[in-house]
Amino acid sequence: MTRLTGSALRVTVYVGENDTWHHKPLYTEIVHRAHAAGLAGASVFRGIEGFGASSLIHTSRLLSLSENLPVAVVIVDTEARVREFLPQLDELITEGLVTLDDCEVIRYAGRDGTRDADRGRTGMKGKKSL
Repeated sequence: MTRLTGSALRVTVYVGENDTWHHKPLYTEIVHRAHAAGLAGASVFRGIEGFGASSLIHTSRLLSLSENLPVAVVIVDTEARVREFLPQLDELITEGLVTLDDCEVIRYAGRDGTRDADRGRTGMKGKKSL
């Protein structure tokens, strides 16, 4: 697993939770493709309220009949790797929004066995937790 530090590119994909790709959630397909492409990481965040191109407000508040809450898939990696992945998003996204932001990664630690299970910190191999 690579370590990513310094300048990076963040791609955020905004879709609805009910959006699908071949009968499965679209956000799942995006995450699986990002993983298969070897990108550093991807996370899915479910919104509690929002609106988009339809101008309908979707909310999770009680007594609301709204469905299709907003979902954001966030992927961070080097600019080159993210831009190489963008054509896959072109194939998948028919309605939604994709944003690209420059960002700085302070620290990214992969699963290389140096993770301290008690504290969830890296670089503590062989050291006892306090």
